[in-house]
Amino acid sequence: MLTYTLKKAPGMPLYEALYRCIREDILSGTLPPGQKLPSQRSFAAHLEVSKITVEAAYGQLLAEGYVRAERRRGYFVEAVDVRRRSVPSPVHPAPEARAPLIDLTGQAPDGFPFSVWSRLQRQTLLDMGERLLQPMPNQGVWELRQAIAAHLSQFRGLHVEPEHILIGAGTDFLYNLLIQLLGRDKTYALEEPGYGKIHRIYAANAVPCVHAGMDGQGVAPEGLKGVQVLHISPSHHFPTGIITPMHRRLALLAWAKEAPERYIIEDDYDSEFRFAAHPMPAMASLDDAGRVIYMNTFSKTLAPSIRISYLVLPGGLMEKFQRELGFYSGTVPSFEQYTLARFLGEGYFEKHLNRMRKIYKTRRNQILATLKNCPHAGRFAVREQDAGLHFLLRVDTREEDAALCARWEAAGVRVRALSSFYHGQAPESDRHCLVVNYSGLQPEQLSLLARALEQIEIP
Repeated sequence: MLTYTLKKAPGMPLYEALYRCIREDILSGTLPPGQKLPSQRSFAAHLEVSKITVEAAYGQLLAEGYVRAERRRGYFVEAVDVRRRSVPSPVHPAPEARAPLIDLTGQAPDGFPFSVWSRLQRQTLLDMGERLLQPMPNQGVWELRQAIAAHLSQFRGLHVEPEHILIGAGTDFLYNLLIQLLGRDKTYALEEPGYGKIHRIYAANAVPCVHAGMDGQGVAPEGLKGVQVLHISPSHHFPTGIITPMHRRLALLAWAKEAPERYIIEDDYDSEFRFAAHPMPAMASLDDAGRVIYMNTFSKTLAPSIRISYLVLPGGLMEKFQRELGFYSGTVPSFEQYTLARFLGEGYFEKHLNRMRKIYKTRRNQILATLKNCPHAGRFAVREQDAGLHFLLRVDTREEDAALCARWEAAGVRVRALSSFYHGQAPESDRHCLVVNYSGLQPEQLSLLARALEQIEIP
């Protein structure tokens, strides 16, 4: 059976390392045309990697034409012109010699269904043809909006019409669009602590902003004096992990209805990953006054490069958008929109989420077990909500947070402190807390993490 020693460069997923090894053997003739590749399961067991890693590598080779897939038979090497070997590789440069770095600060692409996605792309090209070149509605293609509406109804308890959905190229674009739609004369409230990029986007637009402090149930209405627009993530707040309970959600909805021109932007990012129970219904599903703007993205559930996000605008705001901002053209290519519509409509997204929940739950349990069995286990306390792809790790230490993070990075583990997400001084209860994002942690890195934890000294 094929055997490779996989070396992953910083920032390069393991599947890409495997893809490059197989591609090299195809181009060199080591793997001749017609040769059958090992089955995904047996190859994964042989290489001691996850089946998803092999599946992603095969999917990339399939998409680029190096192999073909035959139903119930497997993958076979295609005849490839060896002159393609002279084309420079667009992927990562050779890694520098350095200690392995485990990055627990951000998301990494993982488990993307390459084979399904590429097949749906081919079907879209064949079925749509020249229609892909035609102008599309500025809200996005009808098929995708219809598929999103069906998804929201089934999984978020949110019943909306496709006419109220607006597709955009990433949440950054949609944040800017909302500022233009709601107005720069309003005061916006952002969660404190919170995702720093949102604050920078509002600041770049010269929007008056305040930082709304949070208790254990999210933002309290009493702290919103003088605010017209509240931007929150009630289903799973980043970075604290707080899930806003029902009575607080109803209180915030009551606040929004107390005065005209008040709105809540419900950022439902990360809501799909809940392990112990179904996520709570979206706040927008409780809104009977048209005051909640719902937004979400496929960047977290599929891949960061899938720049497809969407808004659900109440009727009055959608009318205002078309009246005042309707001159904007759609920002997501129709080809990608039609492909995603098929992915949603044919049930592949649900299957993908179910598979990824199992993978991430296993990964979370593995890293928790690693922390529990390390020499410093008695100095650690985990805060989590069985949701999202991160948790908080409180460290019993006298060391300042910046020095604590530097100490971990020196041992090969990159982390961020919860206090770094505050714009002001973090309270004592949120100091010495590390935000552990495990979405990019590969199973083969667990042993490296265990060794790194043994090296870390905690004063």
